[in-house]
Amino acid sequence: MAADARSVDGPGTPVSLLQMMTGYWVSQAIYVAAKLGIADHIAAGAADSRDLADATHTDAQSLQRLLRALVSIGVFSEATPGEYGLTPVSALLRTGTPDSMRALAIMYNEEQYRAWADLLFSVRTGKPAFEHTFGKGIFEYFRENPEPAWTFGEAMTAWTNQLAGAVVAAFDFSPFSTVVDVGGSHGTLLAAILRKNPATRGILFDLPNVIAGAAEHLAAEGVADRCTHIGGDFFEAVPAGGDLYVMAQILHDWDDERCVAILRRCRTALRDGGKLLIVELVLPPGDGPFFGKWLDLHMLVMASGRERTAAEYQQLLQAARFELTHVQPTAAGASIVEAV
Repeated sequence: MAADARSVDGPGTPVSLLQMMTGYWVSQAIYVAAKLGIADHIAAGAADSRDLADATHTDAQSLQRLLRALVSIGVFSEATPGEYGLTPVSALLRTGTPDSMRALAIMYNEEQYRAWADLLFSVRTGKPAFEHTFGKGIFEYFRENPEPAWTFGEAMTAWTNQLAGAVVAAFDFSPFSTVVDVGGSHGTLLAAILRKNPATRGILFDLPNVIAGAAEHLAAEGVADRCTHIGGDFFEAVPAGGDLYVMAQILHDWDDERCVAILRRCRTALRDGGKLLIVELVLPPGDGPFFGKWLDLHMLVMASGRERTAAEYQQLLQAARFELTHVQPTAAGASIVEAV
């Protein structure tokens, strides 16, 4: 159907464009493998294609065709015909591992995939395609649909697992006595901060239905005795008393007006002399490749938010009576925007 990309591909060639246009083939194939738990079954010993078909209740020939395609791009390996193994890529699709990306693979390719099919609507109107497709905003949809809400929570925890180590390596939290994680979900980032800083206490803040699942996670991380978890709405108020407030991957969900509203709540709650950290993919200058440029487009499709430049964060912060003092890149690609 198409030429072999290995022999003729290059910038500007028809095959290069073809690979871009059919990129959803790869994302959906990875999704099916993740949804079926193929990596878990292989790790448990079901390496034969027939055993995998039995374990996943799928058509053996169709599953073999899926795996053949995924082997060709390095997702799985095939040492002998019909015997499949894990690669470093497919190992990330296992369940329950510290670096698991399985929930992310599922999240991006169910409701969010359907919303991307209506990207044209968002570009024409400036409004979220998700709301146009499903008849309600994404967070309202999650409140009414527990299964995708759970997948979203697991996916965000997985994302934060990868981010947390980079954040604690890039910023010295030791001078601060109380860290407030605003919109911190189950506390993955806050737990990483507290583990590295045994003299520091934490306050975890998120919606009541989200925070309900935090106690077990904080206990498992060994920081429950130094962390209070509080439910609420950051558009109304955030817990007072912290000398450091952290928001990771929160502001990119919202438009400028609502970002300023959240920041003003933090300004009111922050102790005198305290600091605010915003962890986001800060858009760099220039036209080079950067994942945040695609995540920005994703936010156009999903919600009212966006990724921003350092100058745009400075404007938001000034509107909430903060001063941007430093932008610190991290090894995970996100940056730490510091403000006082």
